Amino acid sequence: MIGFIALVVGIVVGLVLHPQVPDFLQPYLPIAVVAALDAVFGGLRAYFDSIFDSKVFVVSFVFNVVVAALLVLLGDQLGVGTQLSTAVIVVLGIRIFGNAAALRRRLFGA
Repeated sequence: MIGFIALVVGIVVGLVLHPQVPDFLQPYLPIAVVAALDAVFGGLRAYFDSIFDSKVFVVSFVFNVVVAALLVLLGDQLGVGTQLSTAVIVVLGIRIFGNAAALRRRLFGA
């Protein structure tokens, strides 16, 4: 319940304050969002499988975002930022769709 309230408060604050992302962070934001979505869908899957642990979720959430951002930073430093960003998006997308499929099967039995 606290998580849901925090989500609603975060959305309202974002809509009211219109936060700006600094230019140097803009290439990393989409990757961080996809990594966070991966952790959220993994957490939902664990919750419905009755193996959810909040500590594991928080560590997974932070670790996914940090590692994804570091991979994009490394790609930028090596001059292959676009290719590495695409690879990260593809891998995380596969994980997200796998978790979404497991959730669909669990919830709807199809």
